[in-house]
Amino acid sequence: MKFHKPDFIILAIIGILIVFGLIMISSASISSSQENFQENYHYVKKQIINGLIPGLVLAVIGYFIPYGFFKKLSVPLLALCILGSILVLVPGIGWGHGGANRWIQIGGSIVQPSEFLKLAMIIYLAAWFSSKGKTVKNFHEGFVPFIFLTGMVGILLIAQPDFGTMGVIALTALIIYFLAGASFSHIGMCIAGGAAALLILIKTFPHAYSRLSTFLNPASDPLGDSYQINQALVALGSGGFFGLGLGQSIQKHRYLPEPAGDSIAAVIGEELGFIGLSAILILFLLLFLRGLKIFKSAPDQFGALLAGGIASWFLIQALVNIAANCNIIPLTGITLPFFSLGGSSLTATLAGAGILLNVSKHAKI
Repeated sequence: MKFHKPDFIILAIIGILIVFGLIMISSASISSSQENFQENYHYVKKQIINGLIPGLVLAVIGYFIPYGFFKKLSVPLLALCILGSILVLVPGIGWGHGGANRWIQIGGSIVQPSEFLKLAMIIYLAAWFSSKGKTVKNFHEGFVPFIFLTGMVGILLIAQPDFGTMGVIALTALIIYFLAGASFSHIGMCIAGGAAALLILIKTFPHAYSRLSTFLNPASDPLGDSYQINQALVALGSGGFFGLGLGQSIQKHRYLPEPAGDSIAAVIGEELGFIGLSAILILFLLLFLRGLKIFKSAPDQFGALLAGGIASWFLIQALVNIAANCNIIPLTGITLPFFSLGGSSLTATLAGAGILLNVSKHAKI
């Protein structure tokens, strides 16, 4: 396997996203930081300590270890993340917030296993599909095991409940399945099955039904279920095309829920306008397109599927977050990669970025 330099375009994009993300967390969280801790930058410091530093450590490890080694680790990594996602449901171990049980406490830190499950699923599927060869097109050897694994992970996430992460993992897994050479009929069956499962979830879970109702009629309960999306839309409308200016958001001051979390796209839109949000989307799109180039030129299928899967994950999650804040789709609670406050999210994202750069240094692009 020949060694080349890493893809400096991807490295530059990731660097820009990290710096831009810290700036926006600093801006979006300043009001909450002042109110809760009597200082301006408590949450951005927390993001650096709990997310950036461990994330960079994992990124360096992911970059320097031969990426083929992750093929050997694919099963234990997935098993560990599944175990963590089960432990969040165990009383006394799991930690809940806002009706969801998605976290466990390790030492003095709160960890969200489902964030790492996204990357573990990508690594496992890349390893599994690359070992299947042409049998990936086979119904019994390719389609059925894929549906079983994705479905079991989905059920685990529904129990938390974490419908947003379930959707991101399902879409990313489907793209990896397609890139691995799945037949169009099997892809179509996956889409049809996913649509049916979504309808069942909406009818079964009041929370999911409420999110859909809020999406279809955001004016229905402006002080209740529709409050968050209404405040997000006010923020985006206030920002207009050019924005109010960095640090000038009004909605982040106790109006918009989770302004530094899953609502940070609304704060970006308010402060930097349509231009600012568009710039972020362009960066993620460029990252995805560059990932596809690595997919096409990687020296083996495992590396190719790793690159395609990680790049797809970043773009899908960014699109889901921004679309939800714009009321194009229902709110999901999904973070904006590199931007939203959350140590587990940033750590897992940077770990994935390190592996993507690892594959890039072996690809001829």
